[in-house]
Amino acid sequence: MLRAIDKLEPFQRAISKAHLAAAGVSVDSLENPDKPLIAIANSWNEVCPGHEPLRQLAQEVKKGVLEAGGEPIEFNTIGMCDGIAQGHAGMRYCLPSREVIADSCEAMIVGEGCFDGVVYLGSCDKIIPGMLMAAARVNLPSALVTCGPCYDEIRPSESKALRARFLAGEITERDVIEGTLRYYTGPGVCPFLGTANTMACLTEGLGMMLPNGALWPSSTSQRRFSARRTGAAVVELVRRDIRPSDIMTQAAIDNAVRLLASIGGSLNALIHLPALAQELGLSCTWAQVAEITSRTPVICNIVPNGDISCVNLYKAGGIPAVLKTIEGDLDASVMTVTGHTLAENLETSVLRCDRSVIREQDDPSSVANGIQVLYGNLAPEGALVKTSAVPADQHVWSGTAQVFDSEDEAFAAYDAHAIKPGTAVVIRYEGPKGGPGMKELHRVTEIMKGIPNSAVITDGRFSGASGGLSVGYLCPEAYEGSPIALVEDGDVIRVDLPNNRIELDVSDEELARRRETWAPVIHDNGGRLLARYAAQVGSAKTGAVLER
Repeated sequence: MLRAIDKLEPFQRAISKAHLAAAGVSVDSLENPDKPLIAIANSWNEVCPGHEPLRQLAQEVKKGVLEAGGEPIEFNTIGMCDGIAQGHAGMRYCLPSREVIADSCEAMIVGEGCFDGVVYLGSCDKIIPGMLMAAARVNLPSALVTCGPCYDEIRPSESKALRARFLAGEITERDVIEGTLRYYTGPGVCPFLGTANTMACLTEGLGMMLPNGALWPSSTSQRRFSARRTGAAVVELVRRDIRPSDIMTQAAIDNAVRLLASIGGSLNALIHLPALAQELGLSCTWAQVAEITSRTPVICNIVPNGDISCVNLYKAGGIPAVLKTIEGDLDASVMTVTGHTLAENLETSVLRCDRSVIREQDDPSSVANGIQVLYGNLAPEGALVKTSAVPADQHVWSGTAQVFDSEDEAFAAYDAHAIKPGTAVVIRYEGPKGGPGMKELHRVTEIMKGIPNSAVITDGRFSGASGGLSVGYLCPEAYEGSPIALVEDGDVIRVDLPNNRIELDVSDEELARRRETWAPVIHDNGGRLLARYAAQVGSAKTGAVLER
């Protein structure tokens, strides 16, 4: 093994080692050619509940690196909390932060030019995808550590009821805070199958995380042991020269889509997986996803597909038990960060499998098409819906459009009691360019649950926790002059999930007439980051990546 730092020109090598030694790295380690230098890319902060535990976990990773004969060197990047950013202009920054994270990790790792491997520590919605993208781009031996879901004392339905009571004015702000702390009991990933837990599960499915690494609960000894073992595993990956490109192959991406469909995970994965595939030079299109999800049953009943949390999925056997259940549909020959194939991992990592939580694929309750791509004159390039969280009586639905050019306008109408039952609430100009930043409209889906037989249709996106008839990620977005930009109040919109259709009941001639007078709504982007993002970002269907 020839270390990266030892490949430098002799004078620069000496100066680089001197700088690292000045920062506290052992001179003996720097001079030992058998000690790989392992970067610890940590997104620890005191803002995000899922990231507060990462400082301690980084210490465990370092122990593992040292025990395996490596030398750990830590640096930090950012990590936003989507829960805090929800429902206001700050949400515009969340998806762009994914690119900031990937870029910052690339800058530190490639720019310093002295690292042989990387352990990425991240827990939440855009941080895990950003770090996977960095791992793919940098392509040094790597693995990812998350902090795991927090324990919940109350059921998801009780948490939702608490929020509904607050919206109805029945309880105080203090009541909802203290009640919510029985659901989010402490630092850790949110307890539901939102984007954070979904992406952790998919990272394990991709082979970039140790078995059970996604769902060991936060603040447990097993979580710390897993972090420690990951540090040692990356040192071994360096010695064997196993890189992310050897692990995250096309077969692994396809496996991840099957896992996503099987657990009924977040729709946001369908912007993150295409973005990751693009970094790898691979393919993950919505058409490919639809082909897989159309024949892959949802076998887990984790919220929002049921009324139990991710800790229950861990107790039932976790992702190894899910992967074992669907093993026949996977390419189990793929390599993983353990240095073994997925098939080899599944021989030893499946400790239990509770069929009340993880059903068999042929169970009558395990129905395919939990995630669908819809097409029609309203979404010529596709829109996404999490069918497993849509009530059965809304699988074929029609309603009268009430159109809003921003999330804020929709909130104002709700507060004025201006949204009636049976309404198709169309929220546009919230796409990647039009937002800019592609807001997650989870708060809208929460309040709309109080309006019977309604739907939300948007070029924005949703939380993994969103339920109801919520059709989003609509492409092309309104900012590009697509049909959603031409919808008017009173138009009829029809959704037909059995036939993968979403249609606007307006003639082509009338749409052409409306297009003659159309001009895009331009939102104040609020800052330079969002202005740059809007100028460079591509479509949601290709991952909302920055175009080269």
